Amino acid sequence: MRRAGGAPSNWRCSRPCWMRPGLAASGQEELLLEVCRRRHFLRGGPELWARSAQLRFGPLGVALRGNLAAQWWDAVLARREQVLAVDSPLYGRPSAGSPLAQGAPRLLHSETLREVLQSGGCGRQPGGAALQEALGSAGALRESLLPGALAQYVSCLEFVNKRLPCGLAEVGVCFHSIPGSEQHNEKLRRIGERTTSLLTWFSSPRTAGQWLDYWLRQRLQWWRKFAVGPSNFGSSDFQDEEGRRGFNLHYDFPWGRETIETLKNLGDTELLQMHPGDKSKLLGRDGRKNVLPHVLSVSGNLDQGALAYLFDSLQLAENPLTTKKNSQRKVLKLHPCLTPIKVALDVGKGPTAELRQVCQGLFNELSENRIAVWPGYLETTQVSLEQLYTKYDEMSVLFMVLISDSTLENGVVQLRSRDTTMKEMMHISRLKDFITKYIASAKNV
Repeated sequence: MRRAGGAPSNWRCSRPCWMRPGLAASGQEELLLEVCRRRHFLRGGPELWARSAQLRFGPLGVALRGNLAAQWWDAVLARREQVLAVDSPLYGRPSAGSPLAQGAPRLLHSETLREVLQSGGCGRQPGGAALQEALGSAGALRESLLPGALAQYVSCLEFVNKRLPCGLAEVGVCFHSIPGSEQHNEKLRRIGERTTSLLTWFSSPRTAGQWLDYWLRQRLQWWRKFAVGPSNFGSSDFQDEEGRRGFNLHYDFPWGRETIETLKNLGDTELLQMHPGDKSKLLGRDGRKNVLPHVLSVSGNLDQGALAYLFDSLQLAENPLTTKKNSQRKVLKLHPCLTPIKVALDVGKGPTAELRQVCQGLFNELSENRIAVWPGYLETTQVSLEQLYTKYDEMSVLFMVLISDSTLENGVVQLRSRDTTMKEMMHISRLKDFITKYIASAKNV
């Protein structure tokens, strides 16, 4: 150990330790699943997450996805004078011609359906009048955040004094049909859900292509910013059946490439469908001209993005705590801004009651400063320090702080780094500022 004069050695690295690639691992899917299930990032077996339409997160996985969403908000709201946050309903009755009108999952109360069937209202034909009426009155679950954003375009345009470009941002749950190959019964279609982010950008037709290229660069740079292996995040272009231009941002999983975000120039088609009639209310100002804007959609799958970062973060290194051959240390080196828990507090040798009191005070101080803390000092089962290191590395905890009898004497704690495994001595009064600066520095890299 050495006494810290400030930050640990990795503080001054030109390339932070959390960005250094680890060793390649065979059977990466199985290894990651084992760690993520044991540490409550994911729930269920491989069939419920790998190559699946429905991811199931545990408590730490939910926190990871929440941190990812928070970073997304920070990125899109950086242009605060042009981007507004909106909220749209999970379901509603779609209007004719709405982008939501065709093929969306419907929400129908089971009692309503039972009454229609028992009354014989469906008749001999599968499409009986009563059944059709019940289905027609059912609310449509949203498959995309786009219709909700387009519906609020006019009021938000007035809010920004009709200046173009402008954008609407939202994060929320969307629903989708699970692919037929993953159905338990091919005759019964199942509905899945995912957490989606959407930036809807309205610009003049003259600059729409430039803005699409701009957001492509920004979004790809953003995904790579938090990665240990940035090259696993890439992009590819496409054109839809109407010839509209777009890009897919993807991650290279062990089983293949999957899309995590899609950018597309939709033109004005969807906007006109959502607001039929008088076009004058849709016009925005582009310099001195009033123009009908083109709509750029930047839609991300935060569930798939969180899974991508879990795969990206898994690192293997030689375990210095054991003499066993071929024993490797498993670490989830999530970016400091994304990792669910920043600090774990534990107690060493000394009077238990007094040490826990110190831990509780430090826990309150860090929590009040929005630093996520794990209260390891509340554990009643005695385990070795080596077991704690293993646990916290797999939980992706940045720092473990050990409070001992020496802390009661001189206020010094032991600080262990997840990325370097180095243990340093630091005065307890400096801990909050050190961790805050560490995370802020990592965010700005």
